Amino acid sequence: MTYRLAPIDTAAFAAERDGGHLAVIGSVVQRSDALGHVTGRTEFFEDVTAPRLAHLKMHRSARHHARIADVDVTGALAVPGVLRVLTHADVPNNVYTVLKLIGVEPDDEPVLAMDKVRYLGEPICAVVAETEAAALEGAARIEVRYEDLTPVFDVEEALKEDAPLVNEYQGQNHFVYEGHHCRRIRFGDVEEAFGRADHVFEWRYQSSPIEQAPVETTGCVVVPQADGRLRIHSDTQACFFTLDNTALILGVPFNRLRIVGGTVGGGFGGKVDVVVEPIACVAAMAVDRPVKFVYDRAEEMQVSSPRAAERIFIKDAVMDDGRIIGRKVTLYVDAGAYARHSPYGTTKAAAHLPGPYAIPNVWADCHCVFTNRTPSSAMRGFGVTIADFALESQMDRIARALGMDPLRLRLINAYRDGDLKAHRKIAEGTALVEVIQKAAELAGHELPEAYRRMSSTTREGL
Repeated sequence: MTYRLAPIDTAAFAAERDGGHLAVIGSVVQRSDALGHVTGRTEFFEDVTAPRLAHLKMHRSARHHARIADVDVTGALAVPGVLRVLTHADVPNNVYTVLKLIGVEPDDEPVLAMDKVRYLGEPICAVVAETEAAALEGAARIEVRYEDLTPVFDVEEALKEDAPLVNEYQGQNHFVYEGHHCRRIRFGDVEEAFGRADHVFEWRYQSSPIEQAPVETTGCVVVPQADGRLRIHSDTQACFFTLDNTALILGVPFNRLRIVGGTVGGGFGGKVDVVVEPIACVAAMAVDRPVKFVYDRAEEMQVSSPRAAERIFIKDAVMDDGRIIGRKVTLYVDAGAYARHSPYGTTKAAAHLPGPYAIPNVWADCHCVFTNRTPSSAMRGFGVTIADFALESQMDRIARALGMDPLRLRLINAYRDGDLKAHRKIAEGTALVEVIQKAAELAGHELPEAYRRMSSTTREGL
């Protein structure tokens, strides 16, 4: 079944537009938070003060992949000012996954490690103390005895049959999409296209993990209320993800929590994960006082979710005149040790293929792979950004190999309104041809008259 939005009757809003207060588009409008930011009056979560504030710090894994043989917390408890040391046994529902609320499962990530650690820096114990210094010293005095396991860091190595199993909750080193080992596209007959192409081009593209590096590091302050609720001051970019997941982990009704957030000192997607609030809430309930948990800069760089590293192979069937008649893409997304938002990011990447081009035969396998790296997650268009880099690099390299103007190559292959895309959706409102033409004009890039007459509403002239 297909649903379409009814067109907006703009005449119905004529009076509001004439009044001027809704005339935003095309005008300069001051941001509602601008004055607070530039005058220093904006309140961030670290501006929250609460009587008897306790501090939480983590003891983190010193291994990439290992079984936990023993955890000794006696040294931490002996530090003056240490109030509690929390382990996985203190977390009501210790294993979760952040996207379960939209049906992405299974639960695969412990709040605090249980029998195994799967990446360097994974949290094992939370130390709650009167002061930040005491919490840090307590965390440093915890002793963990490991039984080392072989780690796997490469996405293609992780998919081999004899690779070490990273995440037992997933059961294999890849996320399963509707029974398939990857997110797939099958459109037309790619092998037939390669058989009749004048040229076949194949190149490999690779990105590295990218840390968002916000000025404000990840953190929260949790304040128990007299009515038994918890007020959570957070720099989360996803207040309802935070509230709902935290409630599920705590095993309490959603209305037991109140999130005070939305003011973020830099996030860029990196603060959509729910990684500090649940354990801070457990700590606040355990000591019955406000608790602050904030990453230091080293933690932010080491254990906050980066943009995933991606490896992309693109193979194209191309005719002498520049028409791409077939495109085959194999994508590997490095999710790290746990799923977080990576299955969704991989789906976004697949949805973006084969780019904004009318290619009649498309084949794609997009793998979400688990490795013993820091779990990756969202960052500014994740899933699409690196795919765009690879796709447009591929177009430039094809143009260079054919001795063709790269803009003309794109104009020949650009999708038009009415084209059937590889996902079997009809392209609408494309405008890519006009954007390329305007960009060429602004850059002083000469296009022949035939290319200047092209339109996104017709294929005439091709």
